[in-house]
Amino acid sequence: MQNSDAMALSAALLAVAGDLTQRIQEGVVARGFADLRPAHGFAFARLAPGGATVTDLAAHLGVTKQAASQLVEEIVRKGYAERRPHPGDARARLIVLTERGWACTSAAEEAAAEVVGDWVRTLGEGEVGALGARLARIAPGGPIRPAW
Repeated sequence: MQNSDAMALSAALLAVAGDLTQRIQEGVVARGFADLRPAHGFAFARLAPGGATVTDLAAHLGVTKQAASQLVEEIVRKGYAERRPHPGDARARLIVLTERGWACTSAAEEAAAEVVGDWVRTLGEGEVGALGARLARIAPGGPIRPAW
């Protein structure tokens, strides 16, 4: 593959990722969660399985503990998460999604499904399935982080 072809592919992938993020954000806002930014969704993805400490969240997002603490303070203040005692560490606090946080997560999933539905209408279900399988083969492991 020539450099220009690689750049064109890179640009297309970045454009699709940016569009996906934007359209999920718009869908979340349209469903009544206008007080969040896309970065919050990346945090919710880490909190959703069973909560996380601020340190865990900082590592997931690739930010400092101070920045993660500020984000946690914001989502707690807005009612999307709450602090609970950590079951395995008396010194730590576990940050977990509230009912409102779970509702926002569901709104993001619905918005993502709408976007993928548009892809299916454009490419067909088989091609979208194949695209997903191929991207999964080359996607890096680990957390999906916002492009800070």
